[in-house]
Amino acid sequence: MTKAAVHIAIVHYPGALLSAVQGLAEQFYLANKICVQHGMDAVFKTQIFSRQQLVERVDGQLDPLHVVILPPCLEGEYYLAPEALLIEWLKEQHQNGAIVGSVCAGAFVLAETGLLDHRRVTTHWGLAEDFSSRYPQVEVDSNKLLINDTDIITAGGLMSWIDLGLELVAQFTNSQIMRQLGKFLIVDTGPREQSYYQSFTPKLDHGDEAIVRVQHRLQREFRKPVMVRELADQAHLTERTFLRRFVSATGLKPTQYLQRLRIQKACELIETSVLPFERVAEDVGYEDLSAFRKTFIKITGQTPKEFKKRFVRPVQAVSRPSR
Repeated sequence: MTKAAVHIAIVHYPGALLSAVQGLAEQFYLANKICVQHGMDAVFKTQIFSRQQLVERVDGQLDPLHVVILPPCLEGEYYLAPEALLIEWLKEQHQNGAIVGSVCAGAFVLAETGLLDHRRVTTHWGLAEDFSSRYPQVEVDSNKLLINDTDIITAGGLMSWIDLGLELVAQFTNSQIMRQLGKFLIVDTGPREQSYYQSFTPKLDHGDEAIVRVQHRLQREFRKPVMVRELADQAHLTERTFLRRFVSATGLKPTQYLQRLRIQKACELIETSVLPFERVAEDVGYEDLSAFRKTFIKITGQTPKEFKKRFVRPVQAVSRPSR
């Protein structure tokens, strides 16, 4: 069966994660081998574009591209201030019909084009707050590992270039090819969420000293219920002003903030102890096990049991040698 080649450009911008740049190319190479095994022609034609190659190809003849991928960033801050040449080139490729995809910090480069305005996208959960402040016109959902919005595909985690590659393989071939590729690579092709891997690290460098003092109190007294009036009194603010400043500084309401603190503590207990879930819930301030479970699922995207199965390695019994 003959299928038209899908031309994919992987942009090797300064600081890009080299393992992702090469890994994506190799992923599509392996997908081609599986396609041939299924009686198809090789589907994917992949090119890696360095900055110099990009300049040369802009000046010369360039084959029409079907997909352009911005990989994650390993080091440096190029992704925060990409050059105009790249931005204009990305806009041109999208205008010409190419799907544009990003992984992790690559979303910052893509956002500079304006193509993400009023779109729902994802990036690494640790970058989401900075991304939102820089691009308030973009809707960020850092719980999602991958969001396919037809002509724009964004992936969140540093290693989610694998998920982006699998998504494109399924889109341009079929799910059977994608699943066989996943089996060969020994990677999970089932649905996952970035929320599985998030941890809550409160922001304390926002400059509002009164709110920082309240955050320190919540850190110490996370097991106690939140009384907004008491917190406002501690900050010497009216409740309305306190709530406004707390949300402005942390991005969360006090009750939401406390929930995330408690669930983070619960995750740490599950990973480092053998306590039953009832005891974990009690130790982090929940008297109602059902309420704890619902909040845990809401924040992490999985039940406490699923979290333990995913992240806690079972203890193997050690047999003593016979004498």
